Amino acid sequence: MIETEKKINLEHKEIKKSKRKNRKKTALKIFKYVLLFVFLFTVITTVISVIGLKSNIKKAQGFSNVGSRQLRLENPENGYWNIYSDEGLKVVQLSDIHLGGGWMSIGKDKMALNAVAAIITAEKPDLVIATGDIAYPVPIQAGTFNNKSGARLFAELMESLGVYWTLSFGNHDTEAYSYYSRKNINDFYSSEKYPHCLLQSGPENIDGYGNQILNIVNSDNVITRSFIVLDSHSYVDGDIFGIAWKYDNLQENQIEWYENSIEKLNVKNKKAISNLDRNKGLVYSDLQDCVPTSVFLHIPLPEYRHAWYEYVDNGYKDTDNVKLSYGTAGESGPIVYCGINEDNMFETMKKVDSTDSVFCGHDHFNNFSVDYKGIRLTYSLSIDYLAYLGIHKLGTQRGCTVINVDKTGKIDFRPENYYQDRYVSKYPKESVTMQQLGNN
Repeated sequence: MIETEKKINLEHKEIKKSKRKNRKKTALKIFKYVLLFVFLFTVITTVISVIGLKSNIKKAQGFSNVGSRQLRLENPENGYWNIYSDEGLKVVQLSDIHLGGGWMSIGKDKMALNAVAAIITAEKPDLVIATGDIAYPVPIQAGTFNNKSGARLFAELMESLGVYWTLSFGNHDTEAYSYYSRKNINDFYSSEKYPHCLLQSGPENIDGYGNQILNIVNSDNVITRSFIVLDSHSYVDGDIFGIAWKYDNLQENQIEWYENSIEKLNVKNKKAISNLDRNKGLVYSDLQDCVPTSVFLHIPLPEYRHAWYEYVDNGYKDTDNVKLSYGTAGESGPIVYCGINEDNMFETMKKVDSTDSVFCGHDHFNNFSVDYKGIRLTYSLSIDYLAYLGIHKLGTQRGCTVINVDKTGKIDFRPENYYQDRYVSKYPKESVTMQQLGNN
C-alpha cells in the first residue's frame, strides 16, 4: 500500500515537472516569436524609413532655385548678422512644418515639402524665418525617434531653393527621447553643407540655442530694423514628454541679453548717424534714439493669452488695450498654449520701447494678430500635416506670414493661405476642407 502511494506521488511529481517544462517551452517559444516579430518589424520599418527618406530628400533636392536676390552678409560675431540692403527686406515666416522623417510620415512629409516650396517660390523672399517645430520625431506618428531626418529634409529643400534662412527652435525639434540634442541639431544646420542657413548657436552665457540678431543695414551703415530670434525652450515642471502641455518661458538671462543688445544697437546707430553730414543725418531722425526690432520665437508669450482673453471677455470686441488686426483663435482648452509661468519679457519690451512686433507659432489653429498695449502679437499660419489628428484634411490654418520691411525700417505683414491659386505647387495639392476657425 505504501509502495503504491509512493509510486502515485512520484508519477504526480513527474507530471507536474513535465507540465512546468512544457509551460517553459511554450513561454520560450512565444518569447522567441515576439523577438522575431519585433526584429522583423524593426528591419522592415527601418528599410521603409530609409527608402522613404531618400525619396523625399531627392524630392527636396529637385526643387529649383527661386531666384531671390543675393544680399551682402556680414557675420561680426557669434549670434549676429548684418544684412546689407538699401531697399529693405522681404521675409517669409514659416512655422510648425512638422517633418516626421520616418516610415509613417513619408506621404505627409512630401505634402509639407510641396507646400513650403510653393510658398517660397511664389514669394521669393530675401529671408525665411522658421519659428520652430521643423522636425516632428514622435514615433507613434512619424515612426522614428530620429529628429535629424526631418531637419535634413528641410535643410536640403532650403538649399535647393537658394534662400537664406534661420530658425527659432520649437519644443518638438529636440524631444527628450530624440536621438539628437539641440546642440547636435544646431551644429547640423549651421554646418558648411548648408551655406544658406544663418543659424548660429548664439552667446554661450545665455540659455538655449539659436539666440541671435539679424540687422538690416543700409549703405550709410544705419540699422533700419533688427530681427531678434529667441529659443523659447520646451517643457518644464517634470513634463518631459509634453503630455501635460507645461511649456517653458524665456529665461531671465535671455531677457537681459535682449535688453543689453538693444542698447548696443542704439549706440551703433547713433555713432553711424553722427558720422553723416547734418542734412543726411536728419533723414534718420526716427532711428537716432532707438532701432526698431521684431522678435521671433516658437512658444507664445503669456501676453498672447492675456490679450486674447481680454478680447473675448469684451464680447470679441476691441478694448483700450487690445485691438484685433486680423485672424482668430481656433484652439480649444486654454486657447493659447504659452509658458506656464509669467516672465518679464513683455514688460522689458515696453521699457526699452524698441520692439513693435512679435511673431510666434506653436498653436496651429491660432492665426490672430492683435495690438496689445502698443505691441503687435502675431501668430503665423502653420504648415503641419502630421501632428494634429486629421489636420492634413484641413486647410484654413495652412500657410505663412509675409513680412515686408521698407527702406526706412517700417514693417508691414499679412497672412497668406497656401491654397490660393498663386501658390503653384510642383506636385498636386491635396483636397482639404476650408474650415471655419474660432467664434468671432
